Amino acid sequence: MSEAQGTPRGWAAARKAILSGLRFTSLRLRLVVVFALVALTAAVSASGIAYWLNREAVLTRAQDAALSDFQQEMQNRAAALPQKPTQGELQHAANLMASSSQHYSVLLISEDAESAGGRRIAGNSDLDAITLAEVPKSLQAAVNREQPLKDGNKHPYHLYWQRITIHDTPYLVGGARVIDGGPTGYMLKSLEPEAKDLNSLAWSLGIATGLALIGSALLAQAAATTVLRPVHRLGIAARRLGEGKLDTRLRVSGTDELADLSRTFNSAAESLEKKVADMSAREEASRRFVADMSHELRTPLTAITAVTEVLEEELDAETGSVDPMIEPAVRLVVSETRRLNDLVENLMEVTRFDAGTARLVLDHVDIADQITACIDARAWLDAVELDAERGIMARIDPRRLDVIMANLIGNALKHGGSPVRVSVRMEESALVIRVRDHGPGIPEDVLPHVFDRFYKASASRPRSEGSGLGLSIALENAHIHGGEIMAANSSEGGAVFTFRLPLDASPLTLPPDEETGGGRPGAEGDESGEKGSTR
Repeated sequence: MSEAQGTPRGWAAARKAILSGLRFTSLRLRLVVVFALVALTAAVSASGIAYWLNREAVLTRAQDAALSDFQQEMQNRAAALPQKPTQGELQHAANLMASSSQHYSVLLISEDAESAGGRRIAGNSDLDAITLAEVPKSLQAAVNREQPLKDGNKHPYHLYWQRITIHDTPYLVGGARVIDGGPTGYMLKSLEPEAKDLNSLAWSLGIATGLALIGSALLAQAAATTVLRPVHRLGIAARRLGEGKLDTRLRVSGTDELADLSRTFNSAAESLEKKVADMSAREEASRRFVADMSHELRTPLTAITAVTEVLEEELDAETGSVDPMIEPAVRLVVSETRRLNDLVENLMEVTRFDAGTARLVLDHVDIADQITACIDARAWLDAVELDAERGIMARIDPRRLDVIMANLIGNALKHGGSPVRVSVRMEESALVIRVRDHGPGIPEDVLPHVFDRFYKASASRPRSEGSGLGLSIALENAHIHGGEIMAANSSEGGAVFTFRLPLDASPLTLPPDEETGGGRPGAEGDESGEKGSTR
C-alpha cells in the first residue's frame, strides 16, 4: 500500500523538481536555444552550399565526360556510315558506340524513304537500351533543328543534352545529328552512381550538421554556466538579503561587467545594513523611551489616582463637602486622570507587542461564557444582543479575549449605537465572532486605517475619549492567537467587525509564571473603543 502511494508522490516530486529546474534555468535554456539555432543555421547553410557545389561538380564532370565521348563517337562512327546505311551497318555502329568506356546506351536514326516509316532505327542490344519514346520531344526538336550559318555559328547542327528521371533513376540524355544527311544519334547514360555518391555526401553533411548542433549545445551550456554562475550567486545573495541576512556579501573576482555588478550589490547591501541598523537603533530607543516613560508615570499616577478616587467619593457623598464652584474642575481632573491611566497601560502593552515579549496563557474556555462575563462586567447587558450557543469551546487566552471583545463592543456602543449584536459561529474549522452596530458605518477612505495607532479621520477632531490604541491592541491580541480582525460595512447598515480564529492556528504560548504583564481584565485595552477616533 505505501509503495503504491509513494510512486505517484515520487512522480509528482520529480515533475515539480523538473519544472522548478526549467524555471530556474530559463535564461540558460534561452542561451542554449540561441546557440543551437545559430549553429543549426550556419551548419545547414554551409552543408547546403557544399552539397550544391559538389552536386554541380559531380554531375558536370560525369555529364561532360559522357557528352564529349558521345560527340567523339558520333564523329568517328556515325559520320563514317554511308549516306543511306543498311540496318546492319546502323546496328553495328550503335553497338560500337555503346561499348565505350562511358557506358551509355546509343540510338541511331537514319532517314531512308525505302524503309518502313521513312527511317531506320538501330540501338545497342543491352538491357538499358534507349528507345525513341524515352527521348524528350523538346530535345528531339532541338537536335533536328537546323541553325543558320553565321560568324558565331559555323555548324548547322549542335549537340544538346537534358537530365531526366525514369522510374526514380536519374539519366542524362544527349543528342546530335551528323551534317550532310548523316544519321541522328541519341545517348542515354545513367547517373545513378553519381546520385548514390551525392546521397552519401548528403548523409555525411547531415551527420556533420547534427554533430555541430550537439557541439554548439555543449558549448552553449558551458558558456551559460560560466556566465550564469555569478548571476546564480547573486540571486541566492538577494534572497538571503530579502530574508533579513543583511551581512550577505558576494565574492568579487575579475574586472568584467559581472564583477562590477557584484561590487554594486555589495555596496548596496552594506548601505542597506547600515541604514537598517540605524533605523533599528532609533526604533529600539523610541520603544525603550515609551516603555521607560510609561513605567515612570505609573508611580505618580498611582498616587494621583488614589487622590482622584477620594475626590470622586466626596463628589458623590450626600454631605456635599466639595465647593460647587470647583466641582466641574474636580470631575474633569478625575476623568482625565482615568484617561491618562488607561493611556499609560495601553502604551505599556504596545511596547510589549513591539518588543515581542507578549505571550499567551491558554486555556480551554466556553466562548459564550467568556463574552457574557465581559459584557456583564461592564454593565452592557441591556445594550448588547448575544447570539452564541453554549458549548463552543476554544483554546484561547481568556484575558486577551476579554480585551478584544471589550474594545470591539465598547467601540460599537460608543460610535455605532445600540443595540449591538454579537454572534458566535463555527465556520470551516474556525471560530468567527462578529460585532455589528446600527450606526452610520465607517467611511470607505477610513476603513483601511481603523486599526492604525492614533489614527484620526479628521484633523479638526484630534481629541477623543479613548487613547487611540484600543483597536490596534485588539488586532495585536488577535494576531498573537493566530487570528485576524477585519472591519467592513454591513449591507444592512452599520459597521461590522469580524474576529476570525482558525482552530488549528499556532499561537505564541508561555507558562503562566512567565507571562509578561498582568492586571485586571481589560487593563491592556481601551474599553471605551477607538472607532470614534476614526469616524
